[in-house]
Amino acid sequence: MKPTLQLFKAQTFVADEANTLTLANDADPRDADLNGITTVVLQFPKFADGRAFSQAFLLRRRLGFTGEIRATGDVLIDQLAQMQRSGFSQAVLRDDQDLEHGRKLLAHYPAFYQGDAVDTQPHFAVAA
Repeated sequence: MKPTLQLFKAQTFVADEANTLTLANDADPRDADLNGITTVVLQFPKFADGRAFSQAFLLRRRLGFTGEIRATGDVLIDQLAQMQRSGFSQAVLRDDQDLEHGRKLLAHYPAFYQGDAVDTQPHFAVAA
């Protein structure tokens, strides 16, 4: 079972900025220097802008980044399952989002049939 995405509320979240890289929404992670970086912050400027999903996937699958990947900005609980599957490890929820409801949504689907950025093997290959 994959680790659960850590959830935080924006109003109470205090970030440790040491060894943290914040990427602009339109930046290519392949151009970033990740040496010594333990956390990458990706931004969702609005709900309908999903470029950070692609950035997270590139960081995990193509670049092999093993540190924290944090979602910030207009982060809604509707996005959490896809965030986890794309490689995010932390999500800072928008202030009007319910933290407990987000946790329940993540627990609702403990596994997926397809592979993803974190668990690349499809479920049938793991179960066999």
